[in-house]
Amino acid sequence: MGDKQKRPPDGTLDAWAYDYVLGSTLLGKLEPPAPPEDRALAPASRPLRLEAPGRPPELEVRSVGVRARRGGLRGEKARARLVHAFHHHELQAAELMCWALLAFPEAPAAFREGLVRIALDEVRHMGFYREHLTALGYSVGDFPVRDWFWERVPRVTSPAAFVAVMGMGFEGGNLDHAARFTERFRDVGDDLGARVQEQVGREEIAHVRFAVRWFEEFTGKADFETWARHLPAPLSPMVMRGKPVQRELRLRAGMSEDFVEEMVQWQPAPGS
Repeated sequence: MGDKQKRPPDGTLDAWAYDYVLGSTLLGKLEPPAPPEDRALAPASRPLRLEAPGRPPELEVRSVGVRARRGGLRGEKARARLVHAFHHHELQAAELMCWALLAFPEAPAAFREGLVRIALDEVRHMGFYREHLTALGYSVGDFPVRDWFWERVPRVTSPAAFVAVMGMGFEGGNLDHAARFTERFRDVGDDLGARVQEQVGREEIAHVRFAVRWFEEFTGKADFETWARHLPAPLSPMVMRGKPVQRELRLRAGMSEDFVEEMVQWQPAPGS
């Protein structure tokens, strides 16, 4: 590690975030210690931009992810594979909230506090998915994973771009995906899976609202064009929406009607 990767002092919020991102035990990822109660502890004097997370030996990282095919969730193994992927999405989200704490120490204290709160929500969501995995007869580590978010999010260079990508982008997209998978799990008689998707989707609203609020705070506005300009290449709105787009949920999360309509209508430029 270079000097820029030096671990923050013990007992600080930044040390807690650093240890979570770089931790290499499964227990440490699934059940991290509580963050320091004293949130007023000074952040690192300069940004720490961690390049990759620690990975427990139980998690086999591959470059190809999991896709759920239509009608392919009737088997328990197929559902477990998908749930395992969702669990890993939550793990990456928790890690990346901690990554942002370290990358943007100059951000307002209220923003940093919100990152901690969301990170802990993501850890709690991991628990929901583990419960579902167990019910299906599987465990964390039974399937390969892909660090898809880690391959993209650390390209951001500002707090505004971070909330544009993670909060308004990927978590906004999860409003759409969670609603769709709620129905797909219900269609195959997996009531627990449907309930988990419903709860995660419901709690995602507050995460997106946090992102919209701070994006507007950082940039002065939260319109679609300004948001799209903050997405680092090759990311585009195309990968940040599901089918169908959940208009009402996005409105509840603080996006404007114009923003949602432009999200629905957006198409890449010809030849791009």
